[in-house]
Amino acid sequence: MPEDDLCPRCSTATVSERSAEPWCPSCEEGLDRFGDHGRHLGWVWTDRLLYRAAYRLTARQFTAMAGRPASASPVSAARIVTVGVSVLLLAGVLAMAGAGLWLLLYDFFSPVNLIGALLLVTAVVLRPRLGRLSALTADAWEVDRDGAPELFTVIERVSAVVGVPMPDVVLVGAEQNAYTTTVGLRRRRVLCLGAPLWAVLDPQERVALLGHELGHFVNGDVRRGLLTQAATTTLGRVAYLLSPERGVTLLEQIVELICWMSSRLVMGVHLVLVATSQRDSQRAEYLADELGVRAGGSAAAVRLNDHFLIMDAIDTVIRREARAQHGAPEWRAASDIARANLVPRVPAMRQLSRRVEASFFASHPPTGLRAALIETRPAQPAGVELSGPDSARIDGELTAIYEKARRELAVSP
Repeated sequence: MPEDDLCPRCSTATVSERSAEPWCPSCEEGLDRFGDHGRHLGWVWTDRLLYRAAYRLTARQFTAMAGRPASASPVSAARIVTVGVSVLLLAGVLAMAGAGLWLLLYDFFSPVNLIGALLLVTAVVLRPRLGRLSALTADAWEVDRDGAPELFTVIERVSAVVGVPMPDVVLVGAEQNAYTTTVGLRRRRVLCLGAPLWAVLDPQERVALLGHELGHFVNGDVRRGLLTQAATTTLGRVAYLLSPERGVTLLEQIVELICWMSSRLVMGVHLVLVATSQRDSQRAEYLADELGVRAGGSAAAVRLNDHFLIMDAIDTVIRREARAQHGAPEWRAASDIARANLVPRVPAMRQLSRRVEASFFASHPPTGLRAALIETRPAQPAGVELSGPDSARIDGELTAIYEKARRELAVSP
């Protein structure tokens, strides 16, 4: 073997995945190599420093949590900073709205009314977003207990094991994904399952997925609070509003320069807050994984995370089958073959995920570390057992939605 293919530190043969720069699978020499995956701000030296720091913090967080149960910490530095800034931002928006209303009504039909109207419009633009169910149902189909009793039964069982109320709305979409969120003034809990993802998982992986997603309602994720959303969105909107148009006259160019500097300052603060809150969100993801383990068992939760590692390959074969007018059974068969073929590559893919997914701005820890963290803990049995026949009945309930998803997959790029 050429010396270039050996690790300079321990002489182990190096590995590579997806045309990435090689690294040592044993001592991990070269695994933290900076590349395009670490470019966010556009300045190479800054991006390099941020990437190195993010890589170290990610590894340190994993080491601190390895072998110990995750816990939803109500108080952390990230949470204190995010909540504090959110309170200040919301107070500022309310003050802007109040001042705008006062100026709008003061000495009516005078120029000062225009300033008031501008302040009111700005406050409306910067207001916290409650989310709307209609925006979610535009890309997914709602199912109810009458139409999918077996699905609702297993969701109910998993909710009880995880310790959360049943979601108020259950959706099934055409994306290779799953998520939970809360919307509206009543903060309705929404669970959305991606049909291409759900269809190819085995029964216990489905339970682990439900446990993970429902766990987001109780895992203390700082991103999901109605109050704390302000810190991660409002400043970004301010930076956008301050983005200057190209000036022509000298005065316009001076205003452009001031707006540009203000926009970059606000965006810098925004990025710092996002990076701070995302570190806490990664801890919350680990906790959601633990709740997935509680529901589906350790083995299923590990398989589920390894499935996410090879999602691109799975997505390719599902789309191929959809274009051939094949339904969910064929998706599952093609996915099983792809997963079996990729098993030998999973260890390297886990390591590579630590390189390409390490970031201050990532809300999820590297996928490979999520599976590895589960494996550092004692194996747990499933809290909810989903039999093959019950799982098949769920597929029967979703037959019409699978067909709708197939049509969308067949025409999407």
